[in-house]
Amino acid sequence: MQRWRGLEDIPEDWGRSVVTIGSYDGVHRGHQLIIGRAVDRARELGVPAVVVTFDPHPSEVVRPGSHPPLLAPHHRRAELMAGLGVDAVLVLPFTEEFSKLSPADFVVKVLVDRLHARTVVEGPNFRFGHRAAGTVETLAELGRTYDYDVMVVDLFERGEAGGGEPFSSTLTRRLVAEGDVAGAAEVLGRPHRVEGVVVRGAQRGREMGYPTANVETLPHTAIPSDGVYAGWLVVEGESMPAAISVGTNPQFEGTERTVEAYAIDRVDLDLYGLHVAVDFLAYIRGQERFDTLEGLLERMAEDVRVAKELLG
Repeated sequence: MQRWRGLEDIPEDWGRSVVTIGSYDGVHRGHQLIIGRAVDRARELGVPAVVVTFDPHPSEVVRPGSHPPLLAPHHRRAELMAGLGVDAVLVLPFTEEFSKLSPADFVVKVLVDRLHARTVVEGPNFRFGHRAAGTVETLAELGRTYDYDVMVVDLFERGEAGGGEPFSSTLTRRLVAEGDVAGAAEVLGRPHRVEGVVVRGAQRGREMGYPTANVETLPHTAIPSDGVYAGWLVVEGESMPAAISVGTNPQFEGTERTVEAYAIDRVDLDLYGLHVAVDFLAYIRGQERFDTLEGLLERMAEDVRVAKELLG
C-alpha cells in the first residue's frame, strides 16, 4: 500500500481512483463498512482505492485545545486500512489555510486535480469544506460537473455496546474512557490498542516480582479509565498475555498517570526503549489503595490469576 503525506506526494501519473474521505479514527466497524464498499467499487472499476484523512485532527485547528483522544495513530490506521484492501492512504496536513477551502475548491484541489476520482464513497453525515458547509448532496452535485459519482453508505452497524448506539468514534472514546474495553472492542472489531515507548519507572513492580513495561503513550492517546485490565503486551509482533494497570499508583503516592503492562510469567524481558503496544481485552477492577503491602501483593496475584482465566 502506498502512503502519501500531502498532495505533492501523489505520483504525477496517478490515474483514476475510488476515494473515501474522513478522519477514520479507530477504523471501527462503521468505518470498515464504508472503506470496504470503496474497495469493492474500486475492484469493479479496476482502479485503486484511496483513503484521504487528516493530520492533525481538524478540530484542533478549527477549535484549538479541543483535540479528541485518539483511538489509533496514523500508522496504525494505515495498517488496518491495508488489511481492508486499500491501495493508498493520503494524509493531508490540516492547516488553517486548508480549513478555509470552500467545498468546491476542496473537490477540485484534492479529488479532481490530484486523485482523479471516479467514485467517492461516504457515510450520510459526511461534511467537508470551510465551516463544514459541504454535504453528500454538495459532493454529488459537484460530481455531475467533474465526472465522478457518489456512493452513500448507510451506517447501520450497532450492537450491545453503548446500549445499542450506532457504532462511531465518539461512542468508542466514551466506552474507553469509562473502562468498558469489551464494549469498545465490539465497536472496533478488535481490542482497543495503546502504543508507546517503554521507559524506566520506579521499578517497584520488578521488586515485587511483577516487572512491568511502563509505556510512555503517544500524544492525545485514548487511555482507559484507571484500573486493572486483562490484555496483551505486543512486542515486535509477539502478543504476550498481560495484566495491565492504568492509573497514578496511589499505593505509593503517585501523581503521574501511567500505563503499565506485566507480561504474565515473563520476568526475562528487557524492553526499555522499544516501541510496544498494549491491547485491552477486559476490565478486572478499579484502582485501589491497600492498607498494607501484603494486601497489595495478594490482590496483584489475584489480578494475574483472573487475567490468565480471561485470556484463556
